[in-house]
Order: sequence, then C-alpha cells, then structure tokens
Amino acid sequence: MNSRVTDVPYEAARRRAFAVISHPDAGKSTLTEAIALHAKAITEAGAVHGKAGRRAVVSDWMRMEQARGISITSAVLRFSYRGTLINLVDTPGHADFSEDTYRVVSAVDSVVMLLDAAKGLEAQTLKLFDVCRSHGLPVITFVNKWDRPGRDALDLCDELAARAGLQPMPLTWPIGQAGEFHGVLDCRDRTMVRYQRIAGGAIAAPEKRLESAEAAAQQGVAWWRACEEADLLAASGGGFDHERFLAAEASPVLFGAALLNHGVRPLLDFLVDFAPAPRPRMDATRRPRYLDAPFSAFVFKVQTGMNPAHRDQIAFARVCSGEFERGMVVTNGTTSRPFATKYAQQAFGRQRTTLDVAYPGDVIGLVNATALRVGDTLFGSGPPVRFPRLPSFAPAHFAVARPTDIGRGKQFSRAIAQLRTEGVVQVMRSQRRGQGTAPVLAAVGPMQFDVALHRMEWEFGAPMTLEHLPYTVVRRLSDPSQRSLVDTGRRSEVLVRDDGMELAVFAGQVELAVLQRLWPDLKLDHLVGGIG
Repeated sequence: MNSRVTDVPYEAARRRAFAVISHPDAGKSTLTEAIALHAKAITEAGAVHGKAGRRAVVSDWMRMEQARGISITSAVLRFSYRGTLINLVDTPGHADFSEDTYRVVSAVDSVVMLLDAAKGLEAQTLKLFDVCRSHGLPVITFVNKWDRPGRDALDLCDELAARAGLQPMPLTWPIGQAGEFHGVLDCRDRTMVRYQRIAGGAIAAPEKRLESAEAAAQQGVAWWRACEEADLLAASGGGFDHERFLAAEASPVLFGAALLNHGVRPLLDFLVDFAPAPRPRMDATRRPRYLDAPFSAFVFKVQTGMNPAHRDQIAFARVCSGEFERGMVVTNGTTSRPFATKYAQQAFGRQRTTLDVAYPGDVIGLVNATALRVGDTLFGSGPPVRFPRLPSFAPAHFAVARPTDIGRGKQFSRAIAQLRTEGVVQVMRSQRRGQGTAPVLAAVGPMQFDVALHRMEWEFGAPMTLEHLPYTVVRRLSDPSQRSLVDTGRRSEVLVRDDGMELAVFAGQVELAVLQRLWPDLKLDHLVGGIG
C-alpha cells in the first residue's frame, strides 16, 4: 500500500458531491453556473437562456439544450473552493428526463433543491424530492428569483414543511418582499448582506456586510420584518441543527436571485462547511464499502458527442472507495472483464482535462469506454465488489423506429445501440416486428423521443422516423410461456427489454381487462413505484 492510499479518508473529507434539482424553469442551470462563478471556476457567467447574443450556460452544452433553453442531460462540473474539491452535477429538470436525474442522485451525497419564489414546491420538484428521500440524502433549499414578484417567504417555508415533511431552517432571510429584494439577513450573526446589481449578472455581484444597527437605519421596516420572521421560524424549531440536516429531517433554507448572483455565496459556503463528505456505500449485499477499501466505483452516466471532433464516448463513474490512478487496470463487475483506464479525465461541462488521481466523492470520466454501461461496478484489487444496479423506469410512451435511408441500416443500428447504452431511451424487441430492423423505442416522457430524433440526425448521421404506438398500460409478464396470450391481442403485445424483462403493453385499461377475463390465469405484475 503506497503512502497516498493511507490518506484516502483525509482526501474524501475534502470532497463534496452534490446535485442541483428543480422543476423546469426554476433557474437550475443558472444557479449551477452562479456557484461556479463564485468559486472562481469561471470568470464570466454564460448567459440567460433565450437572450440573443449571449453564450449558453456551461452545463448546457448540447446543441438541442442551447436551442430550446432547457437541460436535457446531466452535466458534471468539478472545481475547487476554499481547499475543498466540488463535484457538482446539474440535472435535467423536465419530468421526461427523470430517469437521468435518478441516476445522478444515486451518485451524490446531498442535493440543492431549487424553488421558484413565485411557484414554490411544484409537482416535479416533489417527485424529485421523493427520490432524494428514498436515498436518505440531505436537502438544502434555495428559494430563487426573489428579485421578481412572488409568494410570501413564510408561506413557502410552511409549504416545505407541509408537503415535503422537512423542517425549514433559515440560514438567510430576504429583506424586502419578493420583487423588492434589498439583500439578506444572515440568521447566524444577525448581519445584513447587501448586493450591488451587475448588468446581466455576468460577474459575481459585489457584496457589503452591514451590522444590525446600520441595516436597521438603512432598511427600516423591511429589516425588522425580516428579523421577526426569521425569529418566528427559529422559535418553532427552525434553528439550525446539523444532525437533523444530515438525517434528512430538516432543510436549511437560503434566499437569492441566481440570475443576478445574489445570495449564492452563502449557499456555496454552507456546502463546504456543512454538507456531508463521502461516506461508506452499501454494496449489492448490503455491506458497507468503507472509504479506505481498495478502489471501487459505479457508472451512473454514459455520454457521446461531448467532443464532436473525436466522436468518443465517456462513462462517468462515482468513486466510492480507495484511490484511483490513471492507467490502472480495473475489473468490470458486470462482465468480470478488465478495463484499462489510460484515458481518464475530469469534466467541467463540455470541457475535459486529464485526471491522474481521484478519491471517494470524485466523478471520473473514462474515455472510449464502449464496454461500460450505466450501472456497471468497477473495482481494483481484492475480492470482487458489486454495487446495486440502477433500475430502469417504467416507460409510458412507445414508438417503432425506422431508418429514413435504408442504405444506412448498419449506421442506424449502431446509433440505436448507442442511445440504449446511454439510457436516452429504452430499446425493446418485438417478435411481431422482427428482431432488429424496426426496434421499439420506449420512453418515460415524449421529449426523450425528440432528443433521440435530433441526435440520430445531427450527431450520428442516421435520421429516422418514429411510428408512435397506442400503448398506455404497462405490466411485467411473470411467466414467459404466456407471451402468446398477450401477442394474439389486436391492441396488445409483449416487448422484451435489453435486460431480459418482458413487458406486456396494452392500448388501455379496457384491453387489459378483456384479456384478463379471457385468460384468468395470466400472470401480470405492476411495476412498483413506476420503476421496472
């Protein structure tokens, strides 16, 4: 064991891995870039989506993301701040890409839940929070867009407690109602932080800290109201409690305006000071994989097209234990085959640089990783280790894919296989439609089909057409010998996923009920929690 291996717990303690989650249009990618700006990882904010003449945010690098102004794939940003290495993952906010978000959440140690000041906890935000709760992840709440008209701050905190079951613990509190943002009260030292407005929020907004007496003299009623509201929450159990935060029972709350870079630095400081460092992970046998055990990691994302000039494929893996050194040969726990890590990189959005060493909490990018798939476990020396597989979500939309140019059949097949590897869509086989000439694509949401169509044409040069299928009800076929009972229906069939699971799909509940009356012994199971 070399000297660096003995420093693994120390190195892990210096790392923070967190994700930003939110409902679409809450400002998630803007906040991600504002955090990087305050950490001086970038010198100028990219842009606001939809603003002519401005660059797209660093984390939204795909052509389709920049055109539509939404995040459609997760992005990794690695940078340092105050001696701490930050691994930040920006996630898609749209419900259609919730499967990608689920994978990201499995790879981090805490999350920042972003709320729109005018909308509060929206349906998709609650679904994402439920995923975080299932992983036991601590949640920090950032109320964004306080520079615009919105709801009352106390009402938003009440909603957090009532709908998410989290005790709000304000760390900062807005001075002035939504739309009249004068600064924030630092609830820990009773000072005011006042921000200077910078056009477009292109650089980190200058700050000035005022003592209580000076803040009261300048802000008057707005200051005293902020103090009274923060005191009210503290008196009702909202004082900061680190243990309750780590136990995912309470959520620190901060207010700001990410677009203007107001209120972002306290969030970044809190993540460094109080967010959990990497902890032992449970393997597939429910045994903890301790941080100083030999190297292990799991793949949570596979992506191509990040560098159009090279057409390479990169697999993102979260390091769970031990020390990673570039060039080491690891074993893929799924296939038991060796994998060389000569081309290991760290990512900052689309930008990539060589990574020589990594420790628990880090996200490593393995280039030309065509043998790796989402959910694979990698391990170094010692006994084999496997982490739990990442589940596939139950699809709700189906379409038959066909190449526009039949002369590009091989290119079409390779491109479809790549989309399957990345998890952009699920690819299924159907005896009714042949084994490969017309695969059935399945998606959680219809926008996944838009991504697939776009990438097939612009990235892979294999444009395709989609024939949408009418299926809306999905069940798991428990007994494969009963496949013919479903396939004989006019508006039902069996689709086989690449993991071998057989899904019985029906045009509606009526078709399902008719078949069950005809064949009472037909064994069909629900997909629990919407996950297959």
